[in-house]
Parts: sequence; structure tokens; C-alpha cells
Amino acid sequence: MAYTKQQVIEALKEVIYFPKHDNIISLDMVDDIIIEGKKIGFTLGFPEPNDKSAAIVEQACVDAILKNIGNDVRIRGNITIKAIKENPLDKVKYIIAVASGKGGVGKSTVAANLAVSLTKTGAKVGLLDADIYGPSVPLMFDLVDAKPVSQNINGRDMIIPIEKYGMKILSIGFFVDPNQALLWRGPMASNALLQLLHDTSWGELDYLVLDLPPGTGDIHLTLVQEVPITGVAIVSTPQEVALADARKAFSMFNSEKIKVPVLGLIENMSYFTPAELPDNRYYIFGKEGGKRLAAESSVALLGEIPLVQSICESGDSGKPVALQNSDNPVSKAFEQLALNIIQRAKEAPVSRLKQH
Repeated sequence: MAYTKQQVIEALKEVIYFPKHDNIISLDMVDDIIIEGKKIGFTLGFPEPNDKSAAIVEQACVDAILKNIGNDVRIRGNITIKAIKENPLDKVKYIIAVASGKGGVGKSTVAANLAVSLTKTGAKVGLLDADIYGPSVPLMFDLVDAKPVSQNINGRDMIIPIEKYGMKILSIGFFVDPNQALLWRGPMASNALLQLLHDTSWGELDYLVLDLPPGTGDIHLTLVQEVPITGVAIVSTPQEVALADARKAFSMFNSEKIKVPVLGLIENMSYFTPAELPDNRYYIFGKEGGKRLAAESSVALLGEIPLVQSICESGDSGKPVALQNSDNPVSKAFEQLALNIIQRAKEAPVSRLKQH
């Protein structure tokens, strides 16, 4: 009789790893199942080296295989024990990428204020400034001189993000000279970004907001292949030249190689509202361009962010405008954007990287 991997998997579902109160299959602790005649072997991974439960779990695996598959199965001595690195992103519920087809549309400002607005809902939020070539989060949060420290956690040196305004914040700008341009080729930039994601102790988060580099390129491709992104929000202005680049961004994220859910479009600088005339709207970059593109592309229009002087001033002072109360029209717009993002994230399909 030929044994199957499914038989092994079903048998091992009886084995409980008690520190996490679940079976070893659900916890993804079993890998590399090999069946050669009556010989069955596999790798058993544990969160930490020299796990005290390893011998007990290994014996439970042997017992489960012999009981459910057959007493003549050769399983003893064929189980390999190893330590598996815990992925810090496993404790993040939703990873929201903020992208743009081109620079200059206020993507980083939107990402920063979105993170603040999500925090105001009571959610646990992290913000990663992944704009390798133009990190602006240190300035927008008055963290230009911040220097994150590392800490040894379970045998790994992990970066500890900076905490401000109730959020966990990390930027490539914390590690480089702000007066020097980064002369990095694509692979170097991609590796640096992945290190910031995977070697940071994010803890438990409801939302991790990624401020991606503008445009479409290999950094984006590497990121979505390695990180379980819930969905991406595209930022544009109402101008046709910006909308044309937003179309390219939609195309990239919808392509066969990437296939990341597009949560929708954010129209930044949607209209100008003078401080002395808060009820007036002047569509200086065109009217309803984002609305038309969203309809054309069959995506949601997540928000229309007005253009007011306070956005620039608050960013330069290190206090994002979304920190203000809802009486401020811009803060109100960002709060509505956050609510729309929350709803769209819940509706997004589970990332292929989070499926077992």
C-alpha cells in the first residue's frame, strides 16, 4: 500500500504544540514530508532553538503516525528537528501599501496622515517609510535625529521602531545621512526594504502602512513577492498627467506577476479651500478626475483630500494635520479615508502568502 502526504498531514493534526494551544499542522510546523515505501520522514520546526517541548512533540508525532497509518511504518529517526525564524509580520492583521504612479502627488503625506487617522480609531498602527530614495517620514514626524536601537529577541537582533503619537514608526531615513543621496541599484534597495520589514519587532499591529517609492519598478515587484500585502491604495492628483500614471500603477498591481488587490484611489489636492473661506472649493487641478478614473477602473474612490496650507505647515513642523480634531476639513477627510480603508481591507481576499 502506498502512503500519501495527506495521510501524514491528517495524522499529525492530532499532535498539539501546547505553548501555542494548536496542532502542529495549523501552526505550519511540519515541512518537507518525504515518503519512500514504508519510510516516512519530515522536518519539525520550532519557534526557538532547543525548544523544551521538542522531544515530547517528536514522540507524539511518532505515536500519531503509527496509530493512524500503520505499525509497520518506519518513522523513528526520520524526523528532523530545526528552529524556525518567527516572522514578525505574522502578528500584523492588515498590511496597507500606499503607492503612486509618479512623484509629487503627496503620497507620503497621505500615508503619514492615514496612519495617524487609523490610530485615532483605536487601532494599533505601524508606519514604514519604504520610499528608499526620498524618505520624508523623519521630517513629517519631527524625528530627524531619531536613531532606532536593536534588541536581541529569541536569539535574533531585531530593530525596535520609534514610537510617536501612539504609532510605531520606521524609516530608511533613520539609518542614512539625510544630506547624501542613496546611490543604490534596485536589488540593494529591495534588500534594505525587506530587512526593515522582516528584522523589525513590530509586535501586534492591526495595520502596517507602507509608504512605497513612487512609480513602478523592481522594488515593488520584490516587495509584493515577499510580503503578504492586504491591498494597495493608489494616490493621484486630479490632473490628467497624474491620472495617466495612476492607470499604470493599477495595471502593475493587477498584472499576473503581482496580483495585489487594489483597495482604491485616493485623490489628493482634490480642491483648494482657503482658511478664511472654509466652505469654498476651487478645483485648480481639475474637477472629478479621480472620480472618473475610479469608475473607469472599477475601483473605489477612497477619499478626496483638499489642498490647504495647513497640510504643508503641519508636515514641516512634525505634527501631521490628521492629529487635529474633526473640525479641520483636512483632518475630517483623512478620518473618512481611514474608515474607507478599514472597510476595504476587511473585504480584501487573504494574501496568497498568508495561506497554508
